[in-house]
Amino acid sequence: MLRDELQKLGLHFVILDWGEVDVMEDLTAEQRLQLSEGLLGTGLELMDDKKSILIEKIKHIIIDMVYHSDEIIKVNFSNHLSEKLNHNYTYLANLFSEVQGTTIEQYIINHKIEYIKELMVYGELNLTEIAYKMNYSSVAHLSNQFKKVTGLSPSHFKKMKEKRHTVEEETDNES
Repeated sequence: MLRDELQKLGLHFVILDWGEVDVMEDLTAEQRLQLSEGLLGTGLELMDDKKSILIEKIKHIIIDMVYHSDEIIKVNFSNHLSEKLNHNYTYLANLFSEVQGTTIEQYIINHKIEYIKELMVYGELNLTEIAYKMNYSSVAHLSNQFKKVTGLSPSHFKKMKEKRHTVEEETDNES
């Protein structure tokens, strides 16, 4: 979709990482507007503000680490972000907080908890295995963080999901 929109405008470009594009020409105001409108129509957004781009890169790195890393998350996130983005972590953290209204740490925790919920629902790993996979020092640490974010203990969350699943199955069988 991105490539199509750029080609419609006759632009020369190179697509980089994370949906980032390097356009060879300087865009006129009209081209920028057309590109922006074309991208919005496809659900994409034109971001040319360097700070916004950096924030999106931070989010992508975090999401990639939490959801898509096959290795156990043992990397120090602050070091990882600094290395990946070639910026001091304090700068990244301050910028993220200023723009997002939350800290990088809280963003990471929220995504870890969402992923833990998924792992619990799929039921392939027990809580000890999930704690190890997500690099928690203990099941108690995971449980405390889970409860802070969701308001529920992991076991209560799992029971609620199982109850909901049972009710859905009974409803499906009745239809």
